[in-house]
Amino acid sequence: MWVEHFSIRSLRGFSGSVVVASIWEVVEVSGVSVGAAVVFVGDDWSSEHHDIELQDAAGRVLARRRLLEGVEGLAALHGLVGEHVGVAAGVVVGIETERGPWVAALVAAGYQVYAINPLSVARYRERHSTSGAKSDRADAHLLCELVRVDRDHHRAVAADTELAEAVKVLARAHQTLIWQRLRQAAQLRSQLREYYPAALEAFGTLLFQQEALAVLGRAPTPAQGRALSQRQIEALLRGAGRRRRLSARTIEIQQALRAAQLAAPDLVADAFATAARSNIALLSELNRQIATLETSLADAYQHHPDAEIIDSLPGLGLVLGARVLGEFGDAPNRYKDAKARKNAAGTSPITRQSGKRHGVQARYARNRRLFDALFLWAFTSLRASPGARTYYDRMRGRGHTHNQALRQLANRLVGILHGCLHHRRHYDEKTAWGHLLATAT
Repeated sequence: MWVEHFSIRSLRGFSGSVVVASIWEVVEVSGVSVGAAVVFVGDDWSSEHHDIELQDAAGRVLARRRLLEGVEGLAALHGLVGEHVGVAAGVVVGIETERGPWVAALVAAGYQVYAINPLSVARYRERHSTSGAKSDRADAHLLCELVRVDRDHHRAVAADTELAEAVKVLARAHQTLIWQRLRQAAQLRSQLREYYPAALEAFGTLLFQQEALAVLGRAPTPAQGRALSQRQIEALLRGAGRRRRLSARTIEIQQALRAAQLAAPDLVADAFATAARSNIALLSELNRQIATLETSLADAYQHHPDAEIIDSLPGLGLVLGARVLGEFGDAPNRYKDAKARKNAAGTSPITRQSGKRHGVQARYARNRRLFDALFLWAFTSLRASPGARTYYDRMRGRGHTHNQALRQLANRLVGILHGCLHHRRHYDEKTAWGHLLATAT
């Protein structure tokens, strides 16, 4: 005989908000072990509600509900599931996202949660029907069927530590602001091209740098730029933080600003300057916020136990290391081997073969943030690791383009990272590339 206890408790998530989780405790009374039932849950989510379907192992529908997003809806889901299964480990959930407090609460409750790519759900929908019909209730049924029949072909959501989640949030915010700064700088460059080409000659594409913003903030029109003396420019550069080649850089900027250029009418130039000031102010503020976020990111990242191992790999500094840690996560059971980590990273190629046609292509359905960090890592490793440089040169010697060679190098580095984390060992150049360096010499 078994006595089942069901209770609801509050768990504090990584964001500080309170989420609800269910705890099942199965107490053995007679010493006879009884196998727990399994319930499959399809969860079609939206920002306001969740369409839920429950099935048993035979595919019989046990319940269908529409639940509100939030604590009330989650408690209702736990109560609904508790009517059909006695242990949390016997609950398998299919949902089209792996983020958010709802998913975090399901994982914390002990459910097996599978985050199904929406593209996979769309293809699975075509397997059931070719009419093109779609509804929230039908999608909940599809997700339930998918995790009941095909869950072995998908990866379960693994719970990261709160610190890893915090690093991920900060790294993504930092990266988002950098992308936003690039877009803002492109807008400023477009404006300057219309009325102030001399500024583009002086600063090129690095308009987001503090020295460019300092000079343009002081002289946003061509007439004001030509009037700047060397002493004024040097003071602006010094205030922006430049210390090396100060005099030479001052002369370069003054010559560029005083060079002959096609001029816009004064009234039009003043209007452009007013618009440019807004972009200059936005870029200056973005620089300040990026620096603030980087400080917080460094503090969180350096307290993580994996940071020391990640930092030992060549080419990974504070920012890239934090991005890699945040996007990969730190759950020990997320990647069963190096191949699984490479596939998740999007660095491993895919094969397309049909009849006599055969080709190998890059993965374009991937985590853009993670791939961007890995691509930059591969590039920075060229100067930090002789083995990485040798591998890259070998790929170029085989006819690969620069981007193709960096993709393959990134794929190799992900495998090395997996080995270091799996064995809890620091990077060693000889272990990672010894066989390659031996043949190169």
